[in-house]
Amino acid sequence: MIRGKDDSTTIVISVGGSLIYPDQKNGLSEQFLSNLNEFVRRRLGENPDLRLVLVAGGGALARHFQEVVSRVLGHNLSNDNKDWLGINATRLNAQALRAIFEDVAEPRLIKHYEIILDTEKQVAIAAGWKPGWSTDYCAVRAARQYGAQSVINLSNIVQLCDKDPKKFPDAKPISSISWKKFRLMVGSVWIPGMNVPFDPIAAKEAERLKKTVVIMKGDNFANLDAYLDYKDFVGTVIS
Repeated sequence: MIRGKDDSTTIVISVGGSLIYPDQKNGLSEQFLSNLNEFVRRRLGENPDLRLVLVAGGGALARHFQEVVSRVLGHNLSNDNKDWLGINATRLNAQALRAIFEDVAEPRLIKHYEIILDTEKQVAIAAGWKPGWSTDYCAVRAARQYGAQSVINLSNIVQLCDKDPKKFPDAKPISSISWKKFRLMVGSVWIPGMNVPFDPIAAKEAERLKKTVVIMKGDNFANLDAYLDYKDFVGTVIS
């Protein structure tokens, strides 16, 4: 698949928490963060007009806190409490990114999406905001506020499939899909910690704003380079 060209010099990248903090045993992924660091600095060096907004997810850190607190209480947490634990996990992961890109990034994290940070820095780091919103939704809001035409969703899947490939060996990859069809697949309700390629509320907002979302494997930076350079890439385009 070849990316369609647009005139935006601002790119919003939703960095899945499953990439930053993939599991509780190993914690932060040093390999992924090192590769992301190299990628970002190389792209900035190649294009001084480029601006990147990196939105950090919560990953296993969020799930760990949600699960442990639920066990201590002996019952499931309220969605509100699950969300707040997840939000603060995204903020810790985002702070890790902010530290890595300290010399090129805006010193303040984007945490309140009604405020637009006016900065000359090439990188801005964003995290979760409030209950009811996943970082997918935050990424869509960031695209709107900072003038990006699309959101790149880096995750732990190569492409969206027509059904769960872990359960159905005959699942077929999807290269492109409309928002209408995608929303039929994921439903319309957000549940904290739900495992979908792009959350239902974010999908509704992206469709309303006529934004494009591109889902791709987050640790394949050669593939991400191909997308940004308008070359053949592997992923799923939702528009």
